[in-house]
This record gives sequence, structure tokens and C-alpha cells, in this order.
Amino acid sequence: MVVPSLHCVNTFDTPISNGGLAHQAAIDQRHLVISSTDQERRCKAAVTDETSIIKEATTERRFSARIQDKLKNRNAQDNKKSSDHVEDRSIRKKRKVYNTRKGNLSNAAEDVVEHTNPVVSPLRLVNKAVVPGDVEEGESNNLGAQQIANNVVVNGNAPANAVRKSDHAKAKEALRTFNKHYLHFVQEEEKRAQKVEASHPRTVKGKKITRRDAQEDDKKRAHKRPDLKAVSKMMETNAILFPRKRFGPIPGIEVGHQFYSRAEMVVVGLHSHWMSGIDYMGNSYSKGEYSEYTFPIAVAIVLSGQYEDDLDNSDDVVYTGQGGNNICGDKRQIRDQVMERGNLALKNCIKHSVPVRVVRGHDSTSSYCGRVYTYDGLYKVVQYWAEKGVSGFTVFKYRLRRLEGQPILTTHQVQFSKGRPPTSLSEIRGLACEDITGGQENLPIPATNLVDDPPVAPTGYTYCNSIQVSKSVKLPSNAGGCDCRGTCINPRTCSCAQLNGADFPYVHRDGGRLIEAKAIVFECGPQCGCGPECINRTSQQGMKYRLEVFRTPKKGWAVRSWDFIPSGAPICEYTGILMRTDEIDGAAGNNYIFDIDCLQTMKGLDGRERRLRDVSIPISSHTDKPDDHKPESVPEFCIDAGLTGNVARFINHSCEPNLFVQCVLSTHHDIKLARVMLFAADNIPPLQELTYDYGYALDSVLGPDGKIKKMHCYCGAAGCRKRLF
Repeated sequence: MVVPSLHCVNTFDTPISNGGLAHQAAIDQRHLVISSTDQERRCKAAVTDETSIIKEATTERRFSARIQDKLKNRNAQDNKKSSDHVEDRSIRKKRKVYNTRKGNLSNAAEDVVEHTNPVVSPLRLVNKAVVPGDVEEGESNNLGAQQIANNVVVNGNAPANAVRKSDHAKAKEALRTFNKHYLHFVQEEEKRAQKVEASHPRTVKGKKITRRDAQEDDKKRAHKRPDLKAVSKMMETNAILFPRKRFGPIPGIEVGHQFYSRAEMVVVGLHSHWMSGIDYMGNSYSKGEYSEYTFPIAVAIVLSGQYEDDLDNSDDVVYTGQGGNNICGDKRQIRDQVMERGNLALKNCIKHSVPVRVVRGHDSTSSYCGRVYTYDGLYKVVQYWAEKGVSGFTVFKYRLRRLEGQPILTTHQVQFSKGRPPTSLSEIRGLACEDITGGQENLPIPATNLVDDPPVAPTGYTYCNSIQVSKSVKLPSNAGGCDCRGTCINPRTCSCAQLNGADFPYVHRDGGRLIEAKAIVFECGPQCGCGPECINRTSQQGMKYRLEVFRTPKKGWAVRSWDFIPSGAPICEYTGILMRTDEIDGAAGNNYIFDIDCLQTMKGLDGRERRLRDVSIPISSHTDKPDDHKPESVPEFCIDAGLTGNVARFINHSCEPNLFVQCVLSTHHDIKLARVMLFAADNIPPLQELTYDYGYALDSVLGPDGKIKKMHCYCGAAGCRKRLF
């Protein structure tokens, strides 16, 4: 086997599934405010429905004595077959050395609620090859995502045998589930907008458009809120991470964590209101563990400039109470505030010394809502008073002081949580090379080195932004294409969309984003009538984000972005020399071999988890024609980036990554020779290292002497497995 690269000794992660809202009606504020009472009512209704189903399933039916004897004999035979099957399955399980992590954008709650869909899993590098782990399922769809994740069952084993996920991983999965639903609703909104555009064009030849007509057109084109629809979907499926409100920090959400909408804060339980600035626990919490408290009590606030009297000095905040301001206009106070609801909740925090979570909002072009929200830790409400505000109306003021012992603040120092990306080459420290691509990519990729003195650039390879084909590999002929013109719009008439499950896998937003990871993505190719800007050619359009290769102390070279990258965005293709796996020289120590095992993953071979497979596989894909000289579980082809490759060869492994691997077909339809693409699994802030999961099974790598090789993992993730292989 081939040993992985030393630069990869550490770093990666996962995708999700789909779903639709039961109702498409506009969602007003009353329905969108997350209410614990509503949540409990849904849970009770779900329990009632489940109980009735169980009762119906267990109702006995009367049979004659002769039929009962036949049933007994049949049951005895079935039990024998079942026991044999269990024995075979247990033997197969012994071959699985390590359970790799679940799929990139999947969520524990979804495995329960949408268990009829295949589980989405990360592809893995075996010697950089792609293999997933075992399926994890929650046992109850009446719990929040956090509770479900704590009761996972792996292949029928008891929870004690399951590898527990870190709080950070659970929070990440909740956000990925949200992003999946969000992109599905974005796609619905794009379809709606296209229909409106077709039926109500803005300009009519020979007709003058009045102001009233323009206003009516704008109203018809008004965007629905896919983010709020996604929140509602997660509430319906009990996928909110912490549906019940709580004091103090939220497990898995660290100080400095950035959210790109208020809706994202709702799904992890950090702040449960998509509009109100003060989140509080009402009288419904007055029983049980909180019986000694006076309600309401505030748990979180958002500082976002909604009130003219706010004063923010970072560690010391003077916060204006809620109510009385012109929220839809100039934000000025137009009436007196009243000591009730959120105002009373903050006052009661003083009485019980309950700290509140503080989130700061800032304008940002990276966010689809125009603002980015950063969690800045816990604050204690130390004082409150009433006074006449700037506009002459009574307002309540609350002084909050940051608790000591927390990580330093970030949002008052820089725009981004980890630092400010450079705006020009002159600002780069340790610059070793201005562009490692030599102009081959749409954007230059500099290399920086603050570890070595003097700084040196990566060497020993030739940069190439496309796949080079070995002489031993014969590429199949070009596949047929769609008859679309300009750009593909209608999935019903586009033959390429039909291969993807009768819809396009991408949305137009942010220049093209993959809605969710799939078994395979079919893109438009050279025989299609559409042009290069077609949405179904997203992965073929080159680099879209400014990347940087940088030197690390323990992991060799690594990659990060200067730009914000939204979830589902394409990063780059893994390029190199396309060759047969039996051509690899295992003793040569090549650390950059990526097996193309899309076919093996689709079939679930050798412990691989299957991905969502709502695709139509053409006959020419050779899915049932394995090489007679190899086991079916061994990929026939691989990509060697040792001597020739692109920026992907420098992307490290992580046990909790922010990228995932996606196989893509465009020129031909042979799955064994699919292109290997890397997509963003999360919303990635600037300067965060880009990583994906190599997916090695423990003890799976052998040296030239036949002995098992071991390599430590330095990814630093909260759920790090400590060993790469």
C-alpha cells in the first residue's frame, strides 16, 4: 500500500440530504419565533402519532389451528435464516477495523426522520482513497438533534460501542443540515422567480412601464426567506440542536464562532429568535430544575445597532431594552418602552446572577443577509435603569460586564474571527512565491513560509491544473449531451438534469453551489448545447476564491482562503496523472495517490457508506463490469499527484474537516474514471485552513516489509482520532 504524505498527517469532514416543507405559505413572525411551548406541543403530537402506529402494528389477528401450525413452521425457518444472516454479518464486521465518520452534510436527526434515504458519507483517501464508515442512527424522532446524537446506534451495536462525537462536531452537523435545507429552498425560490420572470417580464416592447407596474413586479419577484423555511423544516423534524433554552454557553459553540444569519443561531440554540434582540426563557420553564427562578430570564442578546442608545465598549456594554423603536424605518425611538418580556427578563438576570450570551452583528458582504454575527462570550447584567432617550422617550438601559477567564474578544479588533486577510502581495509576511501556478489558474496562489529561515517555496513537483492521462489508460468516447441553448434552465427538458434525479444539482446563488453531496454528479459536457456559463458546469469554471499555500510547523504545507467560502461552493479538482492502481510502486514512497473509488462507494463495498443516490446511471458507466484480475472492492484507477498536480495536493487531512470529496462526470459517463472535486462542507471564514477527511482505516497501511505502519494525526480537531492510520 502507499503511505500518505507527511504534509497530510493531519486534517477533514461531511454533507446532507433533502426535504420539503409541508406548507409553502408565507411565514409570519408569530410562526417563526421559536417557542418552547410550540416545540413541546409538536413533541406530544409526535408521541401520540407514534403510539397509535405501534398499537396498530401490534394488533393480533385470529387464525385457525391449521394456519397457526403453518405459521409456526414458517417462523422457525425464518429464524434459522435470520440467525445465519446475523452470523455472516458478524463475520463481516470483524473485517472492519475502524468506523469512519458519517457523511459530510448529514445529521443524526435526519438519520431518524429521513431514514429511507441512503446515508451521505465522506469519500476517503485510501493511500488517499475514498471510503466511508458505518451508519449511525438515532433511536427517537421525538428528541432534539443533541439528544439523538447522544443515543446513536452503530450497525446495531449498543450506544456504548459507538464513537461519541464531540460537541463541536454535533454543532457543525446541525449547521450543515440547515445549509442543506437552505439550499433546497433557494432552488425552489429560483424556480419561482424564473416563472414570475417568464409570466411578468419587466419590459414590454412598445409599452411604457409605470411606477405602479414596477412596484407590482417587484412585489411578485420579492424573495421568500429560504433561511426561515429551513428553520421551520428543522423544527418539524426535531433537528434543532438544543430545542430547549438554557443558561450559559452552548456546547460546541466557542467564543469567536461566526454565523452568517440569525437563522443559523436558531438551529444551534444560541439565540432562538430570528428578529428579537433579547432571547429569554418564559414561564413554561418555571417547573422542575428552574422552579426557584423568577421568570422570564434572559439567556442571550444580539448587539446589532437596532437602537440609537446602545453603547458598546467591548468588555463593558450599555444595552438598550426592547420595544418602542421604528424597526422598519430609521430605528429611532417612537414611544416609551415597557418593563415586560425581554426587558423584565434582563432585570431578573440581576436578581439571580444569571449570565447572558452576547452576540455582535456587523455589516458583511460575505453573508446573504448582509451581516455576520460573532459570539463574544458570557456577560453579567450588573445594573439597570430607566431614562429619557435621544428621541425623548423612556428607554431601559442595562449595563453588562464580560465575565473573566474567557478567550479574548475578536469582533472589536478585526472583521474576521482569526485575522484580516491581506489585500495585496506587499502585505504578506514570509512570502516565498507570488504564484505557484505560474498563471495557470484564474487567480494567483501565493506560497508563504514563516517556519523556515529563509522562507522557501514548495518544490519537487510540476504544477498542472488539469488531469494528465497515462499511456495505459484509454478514455471512453464523449457522452451524448443535452439540447439546451445558452444555459440549462428547465430540468424537465434537460437530459443532463434527468441523470441527476430530474433536477440540477446546483443553485445559482454565489456563482454556483452544490445543494448536497451525491453518489455522483452529472454535469454538462462537450456534446451539450449550453455554454460555459451554464449552472450545470459549475465545477468546470476554475478557481473562484483566493487561496494561499502556507507552511505549518508539524503538518508541512497547508491551504487556506483569503475569501469567505459558502457551503457547497467548489474549491478545486484533485489533479495529477490518471493511471491504473496496479501501476503504483508501493516501495517508492509516493504520498499523493488518490484512488477513484466512486463505484465502490456507490455499492457500499468494503465498509463504505453509500451516499444519496437519486441519480440515473447510464449503461456505459460500467458499474457491473469489474476487472477480472482484481477484487471488486479495489478501485481500478487512481490519480497520482506526486510529481504533477495542483493546489489540492497540499490540502491536509482533518478528523472534522470543512471540505468533502465529490465525484463528477462531464466528458464521459464512466464512473471508474470520474473527476474528483473538493467542495465546501461548511461556511468557511477567511484564513481558516481547508481540510478534508482522508478516511484511512486504522492499521490499513502496510510498509514494504509487510508490517503495519502507524502515523499520528495533528489536525487539532476536538474529535481528533489521534491517528491518521
